[in-house]
This record gives sequence, C-alpha cells and structure tokens, in this order.
Amino acid sequence: MIDLYTWTTPNGRKVSIMLEECELPYRVHPIDLDAGQQLSEAFRAINPNQRIPAIVDHLADGPLTVFESGAILIYLAEKSGRFLAREPRPRARALQWLMFQMAGVGPMLGQANHFASQAPEPIPYAIKRYFDESLRLIGVLDKRLAAHDYLAGEYSIADMATYPWVIAAWPLVKATPPEQAGPLEHVGAWLQRVGARPAVQRGMKVPSV
Repeated sequence: MIDLYTWTTPNGRKVSIMLEECELPYRVHPIDLDAGQQLSEAFRAINPNQRIPAIVDHLADGPLTVFESGAILIYLAEKSGRFLAREPRPRARALQWLMFQMAGVGPMLGQANHFASQAPEPIPYAIKRYFDESLRLIGVLDKRLAAHDYLAGEYSIADMATYPWVIAAWPLVKATPPEQAGPLEHVGAWLQRVGARPAVQRGMKVPSV
C-alpha cells in the first residue's frame, strides 16, 4: 500500500495519474496548502522541503518515502515496470521530456500564474517575461507533437507530468491571439488524447475536496 500526500495542483496530479495508470493500491492524504498543512512538523518528517506531492511506500522491509514529483514518477515506473522503457534510447527520450517539464514547463507556467493572479501588485515585466516563456515552451511541445502522438513517442511518465500543467493553462493560452501563441493544434490534439484516458480522468480528481 502507498500513502499519497497531495493537493489539487498539477504537481500533485502527476502522481495520482501515475498511480491510477499503474493500478497500484494507494491511500490519499489531502494536504491543504491554503490552510498551511504542508508546514506541519508531521509533514516535514515526510518531505523536508514541505511541498506536495510525497509518497510513503510500505514495503516488506519497512516504509520508503519519496518526495519530488519527478522522482516519484520514476520510482513508480521502476516499481511497476510501466511507462518508462528500460532500453537506453526510449528511456532517454522519456526522461529528457520529463526534465523539460520539471525544469521548464512547470516553473514557467507556475510563475506566470503567480504574477498574473496572485502577486500583491501587478509587475508588467514579470507577467510578460513568464507568459512569453510559457508560450515558447508550449510551442516546443507543439513542434514535438507534430510528429509524435506522445512526447517520448509512446505514452510515458513524461506525458503524465506535462498534461496537468498544460491543461490548467490551456484556456488562457487559447485566449491568446494566434499571432502570438500560434495555432498549437498538435498540443490541443495531445491534450484530447491524454485526457481521454480513464486513468487520467480519475487521477485528475484526486484529492476529491
């Protein structure tokens, strides 16, 4: 049994999607970020960085704790033997697109959302900087998906990591003038493909609050 500590954020939903895809048994422990539950001493013992998600896998030789969403996805892929190839070339493709999300898509979209909707006062330079970079990164995805149904060629943890971030930003992206954002038709088709998966639909509802 796996304990999942999570909340209703793209990073949290990466892991619930993977758990659903792998059909691994898990218990959900909602960590209400608005209420500051991630700052509790109990959660600090699970993740010293005090961020969700985190998991505790109750193995035969004792519990194993993993934090950081990308590390959790790799751990679960290796545990289940699914969604991350063992052969060097397809494995490298999946891992590089996973890191593209971890280092680029997530941080840039997160900062764009923060400065556009959460900052105490608008900072036009920051809003433009992060939004423009977010559009550039989504454009990179679109070029990749023009020739491939999924980021690594086959459906993998790279898609699971990227989907929750892009689908959350999609209404704003599509509201951007086409001359600025581009048509992004391949990203749109990929969102439909990934979003049609029953496990993704279930995982996107975790936690149910």
